[in-house]
Amino acid sequence: MTADSPQQPPLVGMISLGCAKNLVDAEIMLGSARSQGFEITADPSVADVLVVNTCGFIDSAKQESIDAILEAHRQRSEGLKPDARIVVSGCLSQRYSTELVAELPEVDAFIGLDQVAEAGPIFRKVLDAPRAGVLDLVTAKSRYIPDFATPRFRLTPGHSAYVKIAEGCNHPCSFCVIPQMRGRHRSRPVDSIVREIRSLVAEGVKEINLISQDTTYYGMDLWESKPGPRQPVDSSRGTSLVHLLDEIAGIGGEFWVRLLYTHPAHWSDELIAAIARNPHVARYVDMPLQHIHPEMLRLMRRETSREHIEDLIARLRRGIPGLGLRTTFIVGFPGETEEHFESLLAFIEATRFERLGVFNYSQEDGSRAAKMDNQVPARIKNRRHRQAMALQQKIALETARASIGQTLRVLVESPTSGRTAHDAPDVDGKVFLTTPATPGSFAHVHISGARTYDLVGSVV
Repeated sequence: MTADSPQQPPLVGMISLGCAKNLVDAEIMLGSARSQGFEITADPSVADVLVVNTCGFIDSAKQESIDAILEAHRQRSEGLKPDARIVVSGCLSQRYSTELVAELPEVDAFIGLDQVAEAGPIFRKVLDAPRAGVLDLVTAKSRYIPDFATPRFRLTPGHSAYVKIAEGCNHPCSFCVIPQMRGRHRSRPVDSIVREIRSLVAEGVKEINLISQDTTYYGMDLWESKPGPRQPVDSSRGTSLVHLLDEIAGIGGEFWVRLLYTHPAHWSDELIAAIARNPHVARYVDMPLQHIHPEMLRLMRRETSREHIEDLIARLRRGIPGLGLRTTFIVGFPGETEEHFESLLAFIEATRFERLGVFNYSQEDGSRAAKMDNQVPARIKNRRHRQAMALQQKIALETARASIGQTLRVLVESPTSGRTAHDAPDVDGKVFLTTPATPGSFAHVHISGARTYDLVGSVV
């Protein structure tokens, strides 16, 4: 009996690395595979087609992706399916497929971001054809954007889902090569997104995480592409996202919507008000700032000033009661002095972000920053990272202790843990439950204890 006989459908396995945006691509590829008669397996050793969905954002992610490809080859060689096919997808494939074809003959095919919705037919082609060299199907410039009709096989828990509202990025940040990999910003139609959310809520999903490279830029490209003069309903920036949130407000059911990956350049008072008036929107804003010193913001090409950022944070906290604000910073950017770094520490101390992450600068080939003078040594980057995180750990513990005695709404993920509205999946803390609760439900939890990033409480 052959692998692709009707009695035994071929199996496809997936190793997905990197961010949530990459995870959605993985779900689309698996959805396409199922539509072509494949079955999904979590065991790479039995897969007829093993997909490695790579990340190419920073050096450590690239190395992790290469290691995963080589590990997939090892598992194929030593596993139950020595004739299995290895397909590499994702950002690393999109950016470096030409070079990788020569360097990784273990791979059977490379596909890019434009091929994710056609992954099923491609897997069939690769599986049915005899092995004869590496197939490179990556197109030069990515233009694909998913819609509601695109099949999906969700890889997240049943209570939580990611919804990609746009693809690509128009920002010129000097440290980043995402626009080179994922192309220019392109938004999905509002109706497509609302239909997807409505369908997910009907399935019992309680948490919708809206994602793109820049969620606050959503819809601006659609308006810019229309002929004639612009005549938006409201001339403020961010209006299109306002319209999307207002449409989501009309969806019935018990769920919350979380805004991830916003940019400080595209916020408006109208958007702040839309979040405040919509009970479905979690009081949580993820807004990577990267730095605060004016010279660093200029060199990073962040398109915002320190004054703009400080004013925006004040408006956000004033306009959205109970807001949890998450940000990320980069330390060790080329030219960062001790003065620049101390300015960042003082800003973190004064602003007291509810959630915060710190990354060491990574010198990315093809980025403007990679060619800059005054690259910071690794030992200095590491020391600054430790200092910034030590400061934030102190703030995080103080913030967590301030919750003791409160009763918070928690999305239960397991019988003994859940997350508050201030905690996004995978990156933020948890609430550990001293009394069991039903996974996939909301519960009100009385907080009795605090750890650095986590809380402890009992269901009331």
